[in-house]
Amino acid sequence: MTSKQRAYLRSLANTLQPIVHVGKGGMADTIVKQADDALTARELVKGKVLESAPETAREAAEALAQAVNAEVVQVIGRVFVLYRPHPEEPKITLPRAR
Repeated sequence: MTSKQRAYLRSLANTLQPIVHVGKGGMADTIVKQADDALTARELVKGKVLESAPETAREAAEALAQAVNAEVVQVIGRVFVLYRPHPEEPKITLPRAR
């Protein structure tokens, strides 16, 4: 993913509210399932790591992205953004990579 594509996704994620919350239970199967379903429906998902979580936001974002086959767009503080294009009908059109 190019920096231009990443910047475009960050701009789209700016208005999103976090819908995936990683808490003291860490990366439970339910969180992975929730993130997978959300990425299938929306392609771009914002998540938040609560203070009680055992891992940092970067660690949680990387682990979750690997589990659901997505890419980490950004991590700022305790908030992260994941992107995975829909396999059949992508809704988000990324700028072309050069």
